[in-house]
Amino acid sequence: MAYIFRLGSRQAKRLAEHVSYARFFHSSSTLAQKAAMSRFEPDRFIEYETLDKKINIVRKRLDAPMTLAEKIVYGHLDDPVKQDIERGVSYLKLRPDRVAMQDATAQMAMLQFISSGLPKVAVPSTIHCDHLIEAQIGGDKDLSRAKDLNKEVYNFLQTAAAKYGVGFWKPGSGIIHQIVLENYAFPGVMLIGTDSHTPNGGGLGGVCVGVGGADAVDVMAGIPWELKCPKVIGVKLTGEISGWTSPKDVILKVADILTVKGGTGAIVEYHGPGVDSISCTGMGTICNMGAEIGATTSIFPYNKRMKDYLVSTGREEISNLADEFSEHLKPDEGCEYDQLIEINLSELKPHINGPFTPDLATPVAEVGERAKKSGWPLDIRVGLIGSCTNSSYEDMGRAASIAKQALAHGVKSKSLFTVTPGSEQIRATIERDGIAEVLRDMGGVVLANACGPCIGQWDRQDIKKGEKNTIVTSYNRNFTGRNDANPATHAFVTSPEIVTALSIAGTLDFNPETDELTGANGEKFKLESPFGDELPAKGFDPGQDTYQHPPQDGTSLAVDVDPKSDRLQLLSPFDKWDGKDHEDMAVLIKVRGKCTTDHISAAGPWLKYRGHLDNISNNCFIGAINIVNGEANNVENVLTGNWGGVPDAARHYKAHGLKWVVVGDENYGEGSSREHAALEPRHLGGRAIIVKSFARIHETNLKKQGMLPLTFANPADYDKVQPSDRISLLGLDGLAPGSQVECVLKHADGSQDIILLNHTFNEGQIEWFKAGSALNRMKELQA
Repeated sequence: MAYIFRLGSRQAKRLAEHVSYARFFHSSSTLAQKAAMSRFEPDRFIEYETLDKKINIVRKRLDAPMTLAEKIVYGHLDDPVKQDIERGVSYLKLRPDRVAMQDATAQMAMLQFISSGLPKVAVPSTIHCDHLIEAQIGGDKDLSRAKDLNKEVYNFLQTAAAKYGVGFWKPGSGIIHQIVLENYAFPGVMLIGTDSHTPNGGGLGGVCVGVGGADAVDVMAGIPWELKCPKVIGVKLTGEISGWTSPKDVILKVADILTVKGGTGAIVEYHGPGVDSISCTGMGTICNMGAEIGATTSIFPYNKRMKDYLVSTGREEISNLADEFSEHLKPDEGCEYDQLIEINLSELKPHINGPFTPDLATPVAEVGERAKKSGWPLDIRVGLIGSCTNSSYEDMGRAASIAKQALAHGVKSKSLFTVTPGSEQIRATIERDGIAEVLRDMGGVVLANACGPCIGQWDRQDIKKGEKNTIVTSYNRNFTGRNDANPATHAFVTSPEIVTALSIAGTLDFNPETDELTGANGEKFKLESPFGDELPAKGFDPGQDTYQHPPQDGTSLAVDVDPKSDRLQLLSPFDKWDGKDHEDMAVLIKVRGKCTTDHISAAGPWLKYRGHLDNISNNCFIGAINIVNGEANNVENVLTGNWGGVPDAARHYKAHGLKWVVVGDENYGEGSSREHAALEPRHLGGRAIIVKSFARIHETNLKKQGMLPLTFANPADYDKVQPSDRISLLGLDGLAPGSQVECVLKHADGSQDIILLNHTFNEGQIEWFKAGSALNRMKELQA
């Protein structure tokens, strides 16, 4: 497999430094390229030829046409000869090519890697500083403020990266997924990232999977990464995108069809003639938001649109190799999908999804009427474009084409309007080409190259908390309170061009395809459909150099963590399982309805504690709704009878030696990959999470930290659990793949129910539980 290893951020350096390892020492490479790369051990790089070899081994074993997803996944098997392969059943041992971490999750990932005692990462890895920058005033000022407030954390990440051989993208570089698309993703790569929207890289034909930090540590440690063999959902695209319809509408429609859990355990593979009408970055948008349907990842087959993007971003040699090995970068004729969806792009209309969930889809033409019936506020207070999902050059250009039309009629945005460039390269290029100026003239504020309001890093001042209002965004996720911590904010997700048009109109019941606006002169006018260049005609402007490459030898460097710090805390190992059943545990909280990782471990102002497990544990379950009273962060302490915060009760139980469980509903843990939602319950004394079903990443994160993620064998047994119950899990010494766990519910009235719980542990994962965590098990194996 070809590798791209970022050594500098200037466009002029890219051709000299971003080279193909598969052909690195061929005569076509310059002496400068050879000198730049010779410091890296050859055995750390997999060639396309290796992918070819592994795929052919598996092809002979399966004796059947293969999907694209299968080719790339099986092409990264640690042992393609002996690996058991059955979709939805087998646990695959894989060798990913690269790891990418954003700063909020990288803190815990690097703390865990430090705890492993290993001297250096085993695969190319990068850290991206994008989550800790709060949107407040505007780009430069917000960035400067973030650098000051987060100096300690940035210094930790920068020095840890240098010491352990990790590339470091400084604050202001941009959002991790845009940086990965511009620099590291390529057809056939397998990349894991500590962020749920890592699948964005599928827009360049890679299998890019969001994981928790413990999974990233495994890969950085050179341990095969484990993934349940994914099913493959095919989405056949026919027709052609045109007019107001955009790539965003494809995934908004797919979310409508599959819902927030319909992709769980599967890779979504787009194919068909309609693919060629979508730009490379548009494919990235679709793959990015596949996280909202619970998919393992999403992927598109290699085509000319990807080739053009690779060339434009300084990776022509990679595109040439992809051409040569293209048979492995597309599905075989006659391959079988576990589920097949067909969408005619020529008939697809612009959609808007929400509020409060990303799978509630409504055509833009109908959303006004639906809002009136549902009591959703029509007045749009803020329109926000950008984010990792929709911040490409094309996205910004299409939004600007709408803004230009409004300005030509003397009209500006009626709503507050913000713009988030995806990367320093995008920011510099849209500034050079006048796109940013147009958006500012319309009333927009250009924010820092960071996640910002998309993840709750937004110092919103135009409303009071609790005030019912509507915002429209081109983001990916719109759970309650996600963007501004206001549970009364109705957040809707749509394309950047629709956001722009709705912001100009100022109301949710405006349909830009049919409705008119009034110009400054009183005359009516209609907006024409948007247009934006797929790639900049003058090429990309790389902007400021924001990348730090690790030194060849960082062993002498020090990584200091102040014991008095409230932002960083070295980790202590979790306790091992004592070999006994978990008996008479308290129910910390029985959760009603949706419980995302935002509910379990809130972001926003809590992001600053992502490197301090004890401090961030003070947000544990504060957003989850207690079934007893319908309130958040208000539970009864079963030892004292007092009511109070969930973390307070958990800490009290731990201090008094009382183990506890949490009981939840469907798709528990959907949303972000944040492993803090698993670390915090473990740290506070939790032993098991019992629910109807889990989101993939969160279930794995719980296993990694020594928790027991269990599901009701009969989902109706959820109703048998009373918040005042004492719960016992019996027969744990016989825990084995495919077994069930006997659960005794002792009710307050003296009666009891015995129910059965399922689990998905395999033999290796059971050893994580016994050792107390996957990290503990890693150390045992090293001893």
